[in-house]
Amino acid sequence: MNNPKTLPGWVKPALELGPIVAFFAAYLLLKDRTFIIGGREYEGFIVVTAGFIPLILICTGILWRLTGKLSKMQIVTAVLITVFGGLSVWLNDDRFFKMKPTLIYLIFGGLLGIGLLRGQSWLKLVMEEAVPLDDAGWMKLTKRVCAFFLILAALNELVWRTQSTEAWVWFKTFGLTAALFAFFMTQGKLFQEHGIEKKEDGGA
Repeated sequence: MNNPKTLPGWVKPALELGPIVAFFAAYLLLKDRTFIIGGREYEGFIVVTAGFIPLILICTGILWRLTGKLSKMQIVTAVLITVFGGLSVWLNDDRFFKMKPTLIYLIFGGLLGIGLLRGQSWLKLVMEEAVPLDDAGWMKLTKRVCAFFLILAALNELVWRTQSTEAWVWFKTFGLTAALFAFFMTQGKLFQEHGIEKKEDGGA
């Protein structure tokens, strides 16, 4: 039986965040340029998107190879990036790629909502190992995460439909990431009230 692989602490964040940082840097470098490829004119954003798709797939594949597993969110994110990024490149239309965060948050917010209607915390299924909580804590956290994801979906729609591409790239790279970080930082009281001790396997 294969044991879970232990990686240095920086590897997973580097593989998950590295492509996003690379996308942002490449966009800043190429945003004002246009490229003629196959007789068609493409803006820098579309070219950067075309490079981002294989990069995220390669990093996701490396992560799976190193850890032996991927979360459902990582799989769905990679699929949506491929589909909607691919549509943006194929149709030379940046709107499809900008819709991708909206769909990700709607899908996961909707799934959590379905679980709540069934009286279940589906968030617990994917985060139980990382965040040990009692059942009441999981239900509270799931309701909050569900609402938060739906708010982020609406916010992404508002930004990409009303702001420039550059403003959306800044929002996508830093705004959404900061919002997720701030959200979980504000859940400290819930973690404190509903946290449970992890059981140690075997003695020291």
